[in-house]
Amino acid sequence: MSKPDSRPASAPSFEESLLDALARAGSGTLSPPEIAHLLAPEGDWHALLMPIRRAAVKLALAGRLVIYRKGKPADPNDFRGVYRLGLPRQD
Repeated sequence: MSKPDSRPASAPSFEESLLDALARAGSGTLSPPEIAHLLAPEGDWHALLMPIRRAAVKLALAGRLVIYRKGKPADPNDFRGVYRLGLPRQD
């Protein structure tokens, strides 16, 4: 017998929730704490910072979002410090 998944089938993945938060921001960018507050407004948003970073790297490597450092796109495999996330521009 297989173990049932504890997550409902209609629940969005963490990555999809992150992309949805960025879509609501429009053409702007959001910092990881801003995203964490949107994903867990009443919860422990600090615990989401590392999962957001991991998801951001995965999504950036897939071309689904952009990691910005000092206003410029950063290499998803090699960035440090303060960063912001945004959707790829559709120019």
